[in-house]
Amino acid sequence: AAQAAPDAATRTADPEAARRRAEKRAERVTAGAVELEQRLEDLLRGGLAAAEQAGYGLWEETAARMIDAQAPGLAGRVRELGAIPASGAGWPVRLLEECALLHLLDRAWLGRERLPEPLAATVRTRVGLPVAAEGAAVRDRWLVLAQYDSSDGRLTTRRIWLHGRESGRTALVLDFGAAGRAPGVALPVGLELDAELTPYPGAGQLRAALGEQFGVLSPVGGPPAGLRATGAVAAYGRALRDDPWAEAWPVTLTSVIPAPAGGDWQLADSDGVLALPIAPDALSRPGLWTLAALSGGGPVTVFGECGHRGFTPLTAWTPDGTDAVPLT
Repeated sequence: AAQAAPDAATRTADPEAARRRAEKRAERVTAGAVELEQRLEDLLRGGLAAAEQAGYGLWEETAARMIDAQAPGLAGRVRELGAIPASGAGWPVRLLEECALLHLLDRAWLGRERLPEPLAATVRTRVGLPVAAEGAAVRDRWLVLAQYDSSDGRLTTRRIWLHGRESGRTALVLDFGAAGRAPGVALPVGLELDAELTPYPGAGQLRAALGEQFGVLSPVGGPPAGLRATGAVAAYGRALRDDPWAEAWPVTLTSVIPAPAGGDWQLADSDGVLALPIAPDALSRPGLWTLAALSGGGPVTVFGECGHRGFTPLTAWTPDGTDAVPLT
């Protein structure tokens, strides 16, 4: 065993062997993307109604094929397609939208050699290839804007949004925990940490790796500068130019009032001219009522994610701006 250990380390560090492994995986992903293109073509040729009749099993089988092709990003999007026919009224439109985005990702992978490198890196990330944080480390005092978990039954993903006080940058730190275990990184919302973040590659990508921390978490003076409703939509639009598959973009809204709109809710600018709808997934969360109570009918500052389904509020500040209140 002692003799074998150095040999294994040498093989792992061999750049030529790593290159061959990467090429082999890329070939598998390419084969999976070609197969997925054929399945999407068959779906559209047969009509979207066939997706409802086929049930979820067909999509799960296709997702399994993408896992075999070592493309977990494609597999996740295929599973999302399978859930759309049971998502209520208007599902054919949503299914067509997601099929178009998946087709765009397939074609981008197949033509990745012709893409600018930042966009090609984004495509590799969206397909599911592992990437490492490799940019220059940025040290700043990072305000913890929000933290929330999501789970697919196999893995718990923790998302932590940070904002650099000096750099003005917004960054996303991801941490993962196996089924039944919470991720290891936890940062209280509203506090500030002096730390280094190393960005991941890719156009429009905000993900960063949390590096060395200096000192302890400390309270801060208030939220970052925010935008109005039009500014939030414009920021999301700019993000889509770099990453067409971005579901949402982090935005701080300033001076907005939560208000009911028919059977839904919206965040209206305090001047009453424009408003952003609350995303459907956020309507059933108790945080929406926390936000309404915090506002009391007056303007507040809210951080969240602005996307094509609407705005998902994640954190709000008290009217005086002194305390951050998580809404997740």
